[in-house]
Amino acid sequence: MNSKRILVLGIGNLLWADEGFGVRCVEALNAGWHFPPQVTLMDGGTQGLYLLPYVQQADCLLVFDAVDYGDPAGALREVVGDQVPRFMGAKKMSLHQTGFQEVLMAAELTGKLPAELVLIGVQPEELEDYGGSLRDVVKRQMVPSLNLALDWLERWGAPGSVRDGEAEALTDAALAIDAYEAGRPSAELAYRLGDARFLNLDGAL
Repeated sequence: MNSKRILVLGIGNLLWADEGFGVRCVEALNAGWHFPPQVTLMDGGTQGLYLLPYVQQADCLLVFDAVDYGDPAGALREVVGDQVPRFMGAKKMSLHQTGFQEVLMAAELTGKLPAELVLIGVQPEELEDYGGSLRDVVKRQMVPSLNLALDWLERWGAPGSVRDGEAEALTDAALAIDAYEAGRPSAELAYRLGDARFLNLDGAL
């Protein structure tokens, strides 16, 4: 029986458009497949160093994330091994990436960095949209990303099986992608860049 402990993490912030790519991927993986008991799927969100003990316990780590490589929007990259920490710090988009790079460094310093590392990352199109969801060019990369992840899990001896029935959700039901997108107010009802009352948009204080 395969004894490798495998952690699949989706990291990022659902509230800032394409920053939610990693979380949406791990949600979709959990909803569509089930895996042997040595596989843990986790919404890592923006938890940073709180993820350290989970990473330290893993033999294999696969991370989904939106990463600014300077590529065209929606470009997908598969990064393996010791290149993963470097790419996680390629260009910090938010505090969650700084935090997760620190997690990898701390795991290495304690001699508990997973033996195998994989990052499946996408180049974001839009980040400055509070309450927004994935842009189409990024959302289209979810299926190829899940296929890459399934290939890695099979390679690690933990193939997925198509799920028959509903999975226990990794995040609150209100944040599930369908509910999240359907519940968003229109641009007319929700000013996207801040509170107009405090931005002096009409030139008056």
